[in-house]
Amino acid sequence: PTEDGFTTDVLALYDWAKARAGNSSILFWGHSLGTGIATNTARKLQEERGVQVDAVVLESPYTNIREAAAHIPITTIYRQFPGFGYFILDSLALGNMFFPSDENVKVLACPLLILHAEDDTVLPPHLGRKLFETARKAYKDKTKVKFITFPEKLGLGHDYISFNPELPTLVKDFLKMK
Repeated sequence: PTEDGFTTDVLALYDWAKARAGNSSILFWGHSLGTGIATNTARKLQEERGVQVDAVVLESPYTNIREAAAHIPITTIYRQFPGFGYFILDSLALGNMFFPSDENVKVLACPLLILHAEDDTVLPPHLGRKLFETARKAYKDKTKVKFITFPEKLGLGHDYISFNPELPTLVKDFLKMK
């Protein structure tokens, strides 16, 4: 899999869904790695086709793949060694893996919802906050950008935000502002 391949696949899926959706809204919902794919595709649609997706929801996001890789738990022991940045983090760029959500959100104009659990140990919540702040600074209409955190006591971690019974209401309320 490649970053370009993922984006191309989602564009094809978008075209397929759009052809069948009639007047229904289509939003992109990415989780973890998928948040980078969602922002890449939304940006590509906007810049190359002049099409704005109806909304983007990012669950447990990161700013870019390099920063995400520097914070995931598996890299903890390697961070102390010389060359970590070069051998591990820079190798992602050599493989054309960037997933620059932080750059993508600067050009998006569609409603953007960021969801992050405070007890996420895979992608720390400060990456979601940083992405939110980047988007908030860039968006002309600040009301289109929202950040919702879920307290640690809920135990949602990295993978279980979708289990929160309040999530459907939170998303519906967000989509009403569109």
